[in-house]
Amino acid sequence: TSSFSRPDRVRNKRMRLAKATLIWAALATAICVPIAFAAASPLLAWRGPVYILAGFAGIVALGLALVQPLLIAGYLPGLSAYRGRRVHHWIGGALVVAVVVHVGGLWITSPPDMIDALLFASPTPFSPFGVIAMWAIFAVALLAAFRRRLGLRTWRMVHMSLAVIIVAGSVVHAMLVEGPMETVSKAALCALVLAAAIKVMADLVRRMRATSRAERLARQ
Repeated sequence: TSSFSRPDRVRNKRMRLAKATLIWAALATAICVPIAFAAASPLLAWRGPVYILAGFAGIVALGLALVQPLLIAGYLPGLSAYRGRRVHHWIGGALVVAVVVHVGGLWITSPPDMIDALLFASPTPFSPFGVIAMWAIFAVALLAAFRRRLGLRTWRMVHMSLAVIIVAGSVVHAMLVEGPMETVSKAALCALVLAAAIKVMADLVRRMRATSRAERLARQ
C-alpha cells in the first residue's frame, strides 16, 4: 500500500499546485489586462500626468474590488483564513488610498467638475454612482475601526450592505465612463467583480442562516 501512497500524494500535491497557479494567474490576468489596454490607449496622449494617475488609480481600485470578496471568502489558495482576513484588511486600506488618489487627482485637474460631482449636480451620468461608491468605501473603512464594538453579526450585515453599494456603484460608474479602458476587458472585469461579490454574499448569507438555525436548536 505504501508504494502507491507516496506517488498519489505527490500527484495530488502537483494538482493542488497547478490549480492554485491557475487561480492566481487568472486573477492577475483579469486585473492586469484592462490596465495594459488602458496604458496603450491613444486617449492618454491628450491628458496630463495627474489626470492619468487619477484614472489608473480608479482602474486599480476596480481591480481591488475583485480581490476583496475572494480574500474574505477564502477562495484564493495558499492563504489561511487568518492570513486571508489580514490581507483583506490591508487591501481595504489600499482601496481607500486608490480612491483618494483617484478623486484627488480629478480634483486637481478640474475642481469645478469634482464639486459638481460631490454635490450630485454633475451632468455626466457616471458621476453619482462613483460618488456613492466612494462614500460607501469610506464608511466601511471608518466602521472597521469599531467592528468589535458593533459585534460580529452587526458588522457583517453593515459591511455586506455597504459592499453591495460599493460593487454596484463602482461597476456602473466604470461602465458608463468613456475613458482609456478598453470596452471588452473593462466589461469582463466588471462582470467578474459582480460575480465574485454575488457568490461570496450568497455563501455568507447561507452560513449566517445555518448558524442562526443551529443557535435556535441549541436553545431549545
